[in-house]
Amino acid sequence: MAERQRRQVGAAVISGLVAGVCACAAGCSGGGAGAEDGRAADPVETLHRAADTLVEAGTSKARTSMEMATGGTRVTIRGQGVYDYRKQLGEFKVLLPQDPSGVSEHRPITELLAPGALFMKNRGAGVPADKWVRVETATLSDGNLVTGGATDPFAAAEVLRGVRTATYVGRTEVAGTAVRHYRGTADLAVAAEDASVGGRDALRAAAKGFATARVPFDAYLDDEGRIRKVRHRFSFVNGQQKDAVAVASTTLLYDFGLPVEVRLPAAGDIYAGRIAEE
Repeated sequence: MAERQRRQVGAAVISGLVAGVCACAAGCSGGGAGAEDGRAADPVETLHRAADTLVEAGTSKARTSMEMATGGTRVTIRGQGVYDYRKQLGEFKVLLPQDPSGVSEHRPITELLAPGALFMKNRGAGVPADKWVRVETATLSDGNLVTGGATDPFAAAEVLRGVRTATYVGRTEVAGTAVRHYRGTADLAVAAEDASVGGRDALRAAAKGFATARVPFDAYLDDEGRIRKVRHRFSFVNGQQKDAVAVASTTLLYDFGLPVEVRLPAAGDIYAGRIAEE
């Protein structure tokens, strides 16, 4: 019973986050391809290796941006934090968009990302300010690629394990770093089969829960094969609306190799009470 209650609490928190963003939206008015080297010559294989290359890099800082188009209006959720790719642990501050009045009343949400789990603090909805809510990502219809408001950086990389077609666009720069730009389509079901143990179930859930398992993307890799920027375009069916919501998730990675320590909440700090409707 306790486990089922925790899942219900988590589902309510996530549902409230997405519903709130969609409500805000409704109320708001490179060069040519060339065989430069092996990476450029074999885009699919290069992208398949991208997640493993991040594990080799160890850690990084990250910035995330999630744009949702609904009701003819586009709103953006932004996040910033750090990530350990070997432990698959991250800590982010996620900022919800302003209210229709133009005055933001939302405190930043603290999110801890872990294999198979998402922890949220300062979510509101009746949750005490000093408590965390734990959500199993495999129970979410999108595997937490969308509904947490910030795509897990390693999950974003693991989506590329499912690349079916890709082309090398050319050389460009991301935040002053020389990168190679690739464009293509990934299949979430294929990605799930090749994903790490910690991310496999979440990607399987996303493959079943999205409007389509095919995900168009643009990826920018540096000369060491590390992702510097990746942008995915999802089609998300929110239970609050009849039509699919177009979601573009962008992840920027930088400052590789910095010290990162993420501490998950103790059992006594996790909220298991009733979530207020918003």
